[in-house]
Amino acid sequence: MIAPVTPLQQNCTVVWCTKTSKAAIIDPGGDVEPIVMELQRRGLTIEKIWVTHGHADHAGGTQRLRELTGAPVEGPHVDDEFWIERIPEDAKRWGIYDAQSFVPDRWLENGDTVTLGETVWQVIHCPGHTPGHVVFYQPEAQFAQVGDVLFQGSIGRTDFPRGNHADLINAITTRLWPLGDVRFVPGHGQMSSFAIERRSNPYVADRVVGQSRPNVSGPG
Repeated sequence: MIAPVTPLQQNCTVVWCTKTSKAAIIDPGGDVEPIVMELQRRGLTIEKIWVTHGHADHAGGTQRLRELTGAPVEGPHVDDEFWIERIPEDAKRWGIYDAQSFVPDRWLENGDTVTLGETVWQVIHCPGHTPGHVVFYQPEAQFAQVGDVLFQGSIGRTDFPRGNHADLINAITTRLWPLGDVRFVPGHGQMSSFAIERRSNPYVADRVVGQSRPNVSGPG
């Protein structure tokens, strides 16, 4: 389930274990009350809150959601701590109100795993858009939530503080492409797959990797 939230239409994603009906809300940037109500209507229990990175449109509703549900917060990587601390001031610039900073119950590292019901997800640290950005990947389902690392036809911006274009390209090509033809939900816009982006993405397609590419200032 994908619910675009905040004025920036960030993809807050809900995933769940079909055997246990336990759910995780990924990147609760805002509008958390109606999302909680919808999950309750579907008979799902919110077990986890997962955060890909510390930008306000992705993480601004995290503390409110934790207060509403009691679910623990996992992610992002600790290198995004400075972004989380500035959520309230950043959020106002984007017309996002009532956003709060928070401290995760668990910071995540590359190679960690997180559990949801009977499922196990892999954590992949993909710096570049932000230094502490992580991706959540479920190998059996061949599915990932990539936040603002990769989009349909584009990649994440790297002109924010501590953004790094070379790090982002390296993370995508060395940590995501080897996973194969994985379907993914980006932080904004439509779903795609790693195979499609390897063929056609103007920034990270196989035919352009290694060439000099300009920094990106698009969505996210």
